[in-house]
Amino acid sequence: MAKRSDKHTSGPLGSGALPAKEEETLRRLYYAGAQLPSPMGGFLEVLHVQTEEDGSGVVIFECLSSSLRFRLPLKAATRTERKAVRESMDAGMEPECPRHGEGRRLQRVGRNFICSACGVRYARA
Repeated sequence: MAKRSDKHTSGPLGSGALPAKEEETLRRLYYAGAQLPSPMGGFLEVLHVQTEEDGSGVVIFECLSSSLRFRLPLKAATRTERKAVRESMDAGMEPECPRHGEGRRLQRVGRNFICSACGVRYARA
């Protein structure tokens, strides 16, 4: 499989990107845990979540009606999000994903704390 040079674009794999407004709507619905409408009709299903080298995340979706795949980039953690995670860890609590809210604990992967649902790296151990 060829490596994509435009890693921060979304849309069907191998084609143009989604409009920015639609991408932001999908991102908001994804963090809320809602069912995601597909731009092609039907709904999107999560196929894969991965963490990028810069700490950002990428979610790969498949449209249930057309079988097209979409790539949704998620920005790296902000300084405020990282600080909130670090404070909860220092207080002896289990760190939770600041974007997904309560109930979504961060997973330790090597030295990093990563959200398994969005792939974003929030802290280092």
